[in-house]
Amino acid sequence: MDPRRLSGSMTISILRRTAAFAGRVLFFAVVAALLAVQIVPPFLDRIYYRGPESGHFDGQRFFNPDGDDLAGPPGSNRGGRAGFFYRWITGADGRPLWPATVPVTPSRPAVRVEGDALVATWVGHATVLVQTRGLNILTDPIWAETAGPFGFGAPRTAPPGIRLADLPPIDLILVSHNHYDHMDLATLKTLWDRDHPRIVTSPGNDTLLRDAGIDRVTVLDWGGHVAVRNGVGVAVTRNHHWGSRWFTDRNRALWSSFVVTAPGGNIFFAGDTGAGDLQWPAEARKWGRVRLALLPIGAFRFSEGQMETGAHVGPIDSAEIFARLGAPTGLAVHWGTFRLSYEGYDTPPRLLDAVMRCRPDIAGRFAAVAIGKPVTVPALGRDAAPTPPVSRADVVRCLDTDAVRAMR
Repeated sequence: MDPRRLSGSMTISILRRTAAFAGRVLFFAVVAALLAVQIVPPFLDRIYYRGPESGHFDGQRFFNPDGDDLAGPPGSNRGGRAGFFYRWITGADGRPLWPATVPVTPSRPAVRVEGDALVATWVGHATVLVQTRGLNILTDPIWAETAGPFGFGAPRTAPPGIRLADLPPIDLILVSHNHYDHMDLATLKTLWDRDHPRIVTSPGNDTLLRDAGIDRVTVLDWGGHVAVRNGVGVAVTRNHHWGSRWFTDRNRALWSSFVVTAPGGNIFFAGDTGAGDLQWPAEARKWGRVRLALLPIGAFRFSEGQMETGAHVGPIDSAEIFARLGAPTGLAVHWGTFRLSYEGYDTPPRLLDAVMRCRPDIAGRFAAVAIGKPVTVPALGRDAAPTPPVSRADVVRCLDTDAVRAMR
């Protein structure tokens, strides 16, 4: 046989086999795509909660009764949402640099703090260890190295202020909502296996916790209250936020703030929140006098000069929340641990200091502290004589300085 004819036949045979293989691959890809249309969206859009409609649940999804202003990050209109995330991922948005890591001196807390004494230690982000009346309480515990799914997401800039191995036995955990930087399932499962604490959260979040192997969760809607022990209880209260773990399961689980009710004065934890109507701090105050307020001040800037977003308060509105709570002591959290926004690493506490200089009504009572530094919270005294409130417009005018404008 002519070698050239043989070579041509082999080439044709290879091409036919390649075409057949490609056809099979294409066929299965089409089948997989058609199946994905039916299977993937329900998987991503999981139903975490079923219940009657209410003033913040429409039968399918939860919502903010004071109106939703959480459509997307400011600046996402330039090139659309995809353009925003491209600039964010690539760092092409002109954001100020953050340090890769910051030094932290971890503390070793007491095993218990008895009676009306109250000690709070900021572990990082929204995680705070609160110790009082023989109980150890944790808010939104996260010891993960990244805040995101499958190990991806914002890396931790500041190591935890308490090593997990040095954490005393935990009696009570408050989980505000299901975002990855607040609901760290690996940490929660570790603490559950070790201590079996009472975990309090709002509807829908319990589904995720149970899926992670945490088989006992206390679920309370806004306005609910549960007794814990030693005269301590937990009330779940309104704030202004949203929830999601996947791409299309938005607002299938509720977000909340908390009031820990205690004989020596209450502890308020805002969770993750925007300002909304700013009426919800008064709802929390109805549970009694607040001795300590844990309030977020970071992740408020997604474009140059921005002072708040719909989902996150900055120092201006956080200070207003603090004033409305009437607490004598406030600790600023939710900054300097995971980079979630545009502002510089230390912009939130620096801006908070500037706000305090503009607010003589609460000056010296609400501050940022170092990660890992235990803070002994003073006992409640008599209500201080009220000072004239300061309007937001007055605060903004007071902050119109070269020093504040230079804060990025």
